[in-house]
Amino acid sequence: MIDPGTVDQYLKRRVTTGCYDVDVSNANDIWKSETVLFFYLPTLAAQVAFMLLSTRFLYYILKPLNQPRLVSEILASASSTPQFASFNARIMGILISPELFGSSALSEVLTPLKSILTTETISYVGLIYTVFLAGLDMNFDTILRGRKKATSIAIAGVLIPMLCGGIIYALALKMYKGPPEYWANYDNPKAYMFWTLILSVTGFPMVSHILADLKLLYTGLGRVTLTTAMISDFYNWVMFAMLVPFAINGGSAIYAVLSTIVYVFFCFVVIRPYLVEIIVRKTNQNEWNNNGLLIVVMGAYASAAVTDLLGTHPVVGALVYGIMIPRGKFTHLLIEKSEDFGVVYLAPLFFGSCGIRLRAIYVIKTQGLGLVLLILLLSILPKILSTVIATQFYGMPVLDGVSIGLLMNTKGILPILMLNSAWDKQILSVESFSILTIAVLVMTMMVPLIINAIYKPRKLYKQNKLKTLQNLKAEAELRILACVHNPRQATGMINILEACHSTKLPPLRVFALQLVELTGHTASLFVSHVNQNNQQQSGGEQALTKAQQDLESITNIFQTYAAINENSKVETIAAASSYSTIHEDIYNLSQEKHANLILLPYHKQSNIEGILETANTAFQEINRNVMRDAPCTVGIFVDRGLASLFKVNLRVVMVYIGGPDDREALAVAWRMSKHQGVQLSVVRILMFGEAAEIDVMSHVESHGLLSVVVDSEKQRELDDEYVSAFRLKAVSNEDSIKYSEKEVRSRDDIPEVLHEVDQIGYDLYILGQGGGRNCLILTELMKWTDCPELGVIGDTVASNNFGSSSSLLIIQQYGFGGMVFENSNTTQKPNVVVPSNIEDEPVFVEVEWHQ
Repeated sequence: MIDPGTVDQYLKRRVTTGCYDVDVSNANDIWKSETVLFFYLPTLAAQVAFMLLSTRFLYYILKPLNQPRLVSEILASASSTPQFASFNARIMGILISPELFGSSALSEVLTPLKSILTTETISYVGLIYTVFLAGLDMNFDTILRGRKKATSIAIAGVLIPMLCGGIIYALALKMYKGPPEYWANYDNPKAYMFWTLILSVTGFPMVSHILADLKLLYTGLGRVTLTTAMISDFYNWVMFAMLVPFAINGGSAIYAVLSTIVYVFFCFVVIRPYLVEIIVRKTNQNEWNNNGLLIVVMGAYASAAVTDLLGTHPVVGALVYGIMIPRGKFTHLLIEKSEDFGVVYLAPLFFGSCGIRLRAIYVIKTQGLGLVLLILLLSILPKILSTVIATQFYGMPVLDGVSIGLLMNTKGILPILMLNSAWDKQILSVESFSILTIAVLVMTMMVPLIINAIYKPRKLYKQNKLKTLQNLKAEAELRILACVHNPRQATGMINILEACHSTKLPPLRVFALQLVELTGHTASLFVSHVNQNNQQQSGGEQALTKAQQDLESITNIFQTYAAINENSKVETIAAASSYSTIHEDIYNLSQEKHANLILLPYHKQSNIEGILETANTAFQEINRNVMRDAPCTVGIFVDRGLASLFKVNLRVVMVYIGGPDDREALAVAWRMSKHQGVQLSVVRILMFGEAAEIDVMSHVESHGLLSVVVDSEKQRELDDEYVSAFRLKAVSNEDSIKYSEKEVRSRDDIPEVLHEVDQIGYDLYILGQGGGRNCLILTELMKWTDCPELGVIGDTVASNNFGSSSSLLIIQQYGFGGMVFENSNTTQKPNVVVPSNIEDEPVFVEVEWHQ
């Protein structure tokens, strides 16, 4: 038995044996163990349940801080019972930590000593599958054909921290407090090797998730960091497979390493072609079932067993097997079916085995907080310095170099695996193990917070506040971010882009953005492959996922458009995120690309009978989120089968009522009118009588009565000025442009005017969303709209009851404040009629202009 003793006494001496006795009360001739169903299974279930609940609890607490799941998994088991600290897989949470509360009663119930072996065995099942997924994350073509910039940064980010790591460890040994003979046991090449390898590690899956959470994945910084992290992670795994056996077994490891190299070569040359052929064929023919997927998953464990027999770590075989699997539809199916089994339920058992050995309080008490902080700082700096030096050769800003260096400090499963191996072989001391574990935690926790604070491209982009199409100079390039979910929407967007492009205008720059909903581990998979120019080949045509098939089709559609329009430049991008936050990706991309206009697809699509049907309600929420705080002008496109300008002429009508959105919509229509295939009609609706009443109550509390009236008068002046300029410059000089006016005196006149316009038969309506009109009847009608993001007029024309067959483009101007979507059941406020000619005593008011 292990002598309990005190924490200090126990940790100052090393346990020289990893064996312990287990008393069997009901031995039998076959299993030589107790009944599994009465002890081991309930205990394992309790451990898994506790780890699952505690990690989920911490994960949701830390989620607003963009913390990856690894942090919660280690924190949930941040300490262990001191008398059992030398054994593996002691699973217990921070809530039962004896370092914090001085009691281990709950730990004795959850983790009795004789359950250690069972827990450790099951945890390695989850570990092997997690490493198998890490292999699936790696795109071998990207690694082998990586650009010089990313490869150089990755190599510098590995070699320089390794060189600095040895110096830091030597300094730490000299500064440690304690008997010299105790530290002499750890002053050896094995300890130096583990220390340097751990400091050089970068966790690619963690980096991809952090970039996605911070919405930096599709920025210039994100793309360079993503490729660099993938290459660096691959190098780290190679060094783990080649060097760690020498650190553990000495010179005899040469035979294990050579045999492992031969096995890897055999896998890629002999096994992989047949494996790829089978997977591609069965996937294309949809022949996979649960039994077939189980066989493929068991291949990871078979490969792990082979490398274990050869003398290297079993996870090496799982990693090699994961790299061999062809990417595409099969990979998505495999992860979707089995991710929860390995990553959610079993992997935390292994991560906990590192956290429960962490003796943070003991190390701080014995070595001092200053020493811990000094070593922690020195451990972070090498990655940052190496990336700053490497990025300077490519002319990148110092801030980008620092940001990449911080992201390269993000750790993953590999350093945890190294720490556990070093602990098991007694290569690292308790102090070294604890400080390195703290470093892994602090680096991974602080990176999202620091990057979010220092790298804000949106702040840089907001310097230009007049970036509307109305203020866009004629010689300026129009940059459009066209967002689509599927190829059908892309085809409709092309027709809008055709209309916006004219030989009389400067080139059109289009950024086609596919919006993909991804969650969990598949997000890392998608972002690591979908934006790469060279997809990993598998000896035959791969079966792609639905998202990848759509991206390929969308890319072809926009490339065809770019080939026909030589003056247009098109770039296709894919944004993978949850639908609840994907609008932030749209914001960041529009800022990164300096877009003037964001085009969004309507959440309904036209069926064969011409009736609009809801495709996905989540699309509507995305559109609303974008309109709330968009960094540029936004357009929502309602596609009812808009014809291509290459085949027929396009008849466009712009219904003008007033306000900044209508002025922006007129600017869009004005630009389209310059296309020789577009015939534009502008219908201005003039409000009189009841229809001219101002909506005061909606703004009087925040702006004041007089301010609302003055603002309405100012908007009317701006409308008259802009329409007059349009009539003078466009209508008088172009035969393809017509202008007319319609009078409206009551709310019932609006549908009549719209029906009269629709009977002419237009292909496309261009409408303003309606912000800033301050019109009472329109405000009241807005409460009854089904889709307020379209505005009153847009919702009416888009309604199936209206009977129109025309497509619509709804425009919201940037800079007016964004769309506010209120509850349609809001209590109706009393009508307040304010005459247009107010006579009152002079009042000094401060008015904040929106335009």
